[in-house]
Amino acid sequence: MAASDPNGPVYYKEWYHFFYQYNPNDAVWGDIVWGHTVSRDMIHWLHLPLAMVPDQWYDINGVWTGSATILSDGQLIMLYTGATNESVQVQNLAYPADPTDPLLVNWIKYDKNPVLVPPPGILPRDFRDPTTAMLTSEGKWRISIGSKINKTGIALIYDTEDFKNFELKKGVLRGVKGTGMWECVDFYPVSTMDDVGLDTSAYGDGVKHVVKVSLDDDRNDYYAIGDYDEKATKFLPDDVKNDVGIGLRYDYGNFYASKTFFDPSKKRRILWGWITEYDSECVDRTKGWASLQGIPRTVTFDRKTRSNLIQWPVEEVNSLRMSSSEFKNLKAKPGSVVPLHVGTATQVDIVAEFEIDKLALEKAVPETTDYVCRSGGGASRRGALGPFGLIVLADSGLSEFTPLYFYVTKGISGKLHTTFCSDQSRSSLATDVNKKVLGSVVPVFNGEKLSLRVLVDHSIVESFAQGGRTCVTSRVYPTRAIYGDAKLFLFNNATDTTVTASIQVWQMNSAFIRPYQPETD
Repeated sequence: MAASDPNGPVYYKEWYHFFYQYNPNDAVWGDIVWGHTVSRDMIHWLHLPLAMVPDQWYDINGVWTGSATILSDGQLIMLYTGATNESVQVQNLAYPADPTDPLLVNWIKYDKNPVLVPPPGILPRDFRDPTTAMLTSEGKWRISIGSKINKTGIALIYDTEDFKNFELKKGVLRGVKGTGMWECVDFYPVSTMDDVGLDTSAYGDGVKHVVKVSLDDDRNDYYAIGDYDEKATKFLPDDVKNDVGIGLRYDYGNFYASKTFFDPSKKRRILWGWITEYDSECVDRTKGWASLQGIPRTVTFDRKTRSNLIQWPVEEVNSLRMSSSEFKNLKAKPGSVVPLHVGTATQVDIVAEFEIDKLALEKAVPETTDYVCRSGGGASRRGALGPFGLIVLADSGLSEFTPLYFYVTKGISGKLHTTFCSDQSRSSLATDVNKKVLGSVVPVFNGEKLSLRVLVDHSIVESFAQGGRTCVTSRVYPTRAIYGDAKLFLFNNATDTTVTASIQVWQMNSAFIRPYQPETD
């Protein structure tokens, strides 16, 4: 949850982030609590005391995902999922103990929780993760909750006036066969007219809606864009082939359990994402923590493709930029690796553009199959027009490195097909980590250069291709390419084309997350 209305109560002037985490004091590494941070710029955070812990019968087995809603009168309420003493998933209400406290340190659980229990036909452990509420034309608040019936993933819909009494609406917002349990459902509007965010309750002309779900079966976040009928409480995707849970993804890497909110001060919708681990659980136990929060992203409707979303790091990230190095019109011949001398490359922000030789495009032999990241052989496979891109978190001898690359193929019709991938197969000499090749297709229009932005932070690589049409987050574990030994390269492993690249690289400062120090008398 976050709020920033400058005309509202004092707590609106801060950004708040609530997240669930394993309790490090729990011997079985199982109880889940809610962590709590606050920031004025979404980059530098103050780590506050735990917001909520499992201490009641209705959440004793876990304080799980929830969402905040700011009511019309400025009040703030929170709905969250609790796992009961019998592991039944129920929805609970909480609110700030002192709404004037700028840090919202203390929270009160409603004394008549739970406010929602699984309805008939829904299994006790298939009912979780309420959304932020939207205001209907009837003046009621509407939420969605993830569930499933057999293997059909569904989003239930409830209306309420006071967040204590709820009406289950007939049918479901959307259901898709074979997708399994829908977690962390998100439901929000996007503008088809402007590159701005919309209030969660926006509805009408020039508005599309997005339904996003986190699939428990494969641990990825999927979304669909379409039309929402408020009166019928139904969502219909524009493209049923890319329906909820089977089509487009926010991110084709390590990215899960995401959530958006509307920032009214800057008129933008912001996305949070959870970067999961690819190492072993025993390593997580040893270090005492697991998983990280990604850089917040803005989300807009792609008015060029009109079929997908655009994600981009929030503008506040630029405040961490320090010295920069620029490389213009670098030529990378087929089979070449070009070092980019930028000094230490463990915390960098990279913006790059690439152009393929036009004659090579014309001469390229059409192919009957398109390149697929996960099964295409990674950056070592050589094609006529790819792979080419950047190598990050590499040691000088290239015993460890993570390539980020475009792979272009020409179809029988002559149309180009472009894929963007992140190859983790040689990212670490460690043997107990998952080393996948991640990525997907990225739409590219005539006249567009291939573009890429990359945020590198020691073991996290967040990549945004073509202005954020396709995003890939990599979690890597280098053992040699660390600190001052991490290097950056341009590479071109294509066989038939020279690639021209223009690249700018900024060294990045740290966010310096601070611990909470309560005031003393």
